[in-house]
Amino acid sequence: MSTSSNNIAQRAGFFRRLAAMIYDCLIAVAIAMLSGLVIVTFLVVLFEQNIIANHGYQHANEFLQQSLLYKIVVQGWVLLWVSVFFLWFWKNGGQTLGMRAWRLRIYTLDENQHMGYGRLFIRLVASLCGLGTLLVLFDFKNKQSLQDRIVGTEMLLLSKDENHHKSWR
Repeated sequence: MSTSSNNIAQRAGFFRRLAAMIYDCLIAVAIAMLSGLVIVTFLVVLFEQNIIANHGYQHANEFLQQSLLYKIVVQGWVLLWVSVFFLWFWKNGGQTLGMRAWRLRIYTLDENQHMGYGRLFIRLVASLCGLGTLLVLFDFKNKQSLQDRIVGTEMLLLSKDENHHKSWR
């Protein structure tokens, strides 16, 4: 895959990918905290206004800690927003903020294949919370992670000029 007509970009190595993952992890934690704050505040308001049945609990925090259903709702909500962060950035530019900082970008191996949200979701799941990237350490020749192999993508190292949005096709 070429990012410009004159030169062929190289695939990203493990340590550059790791640095981008650490950067993105910090952003994902912030998103998780904010989305958790929103949903918990919403559920507390519903509890205090008696819109949610209190099941004998006097305080919202006891209720939310004891209710498996609401724990699942909160965790699902947080997971949704963290996933949206990765999927939206991958779909709209091929880079998360960490990848942009480290000049990395995802490309499809087959230019005829669309990089849709379904394919990117499979890539997200296949990454196994970053563990799929460990494969790059053992794949000296291709430098492909598990998620790249499964969905037919590659992560390329960009030049400084190629890393600007105005240079993208």
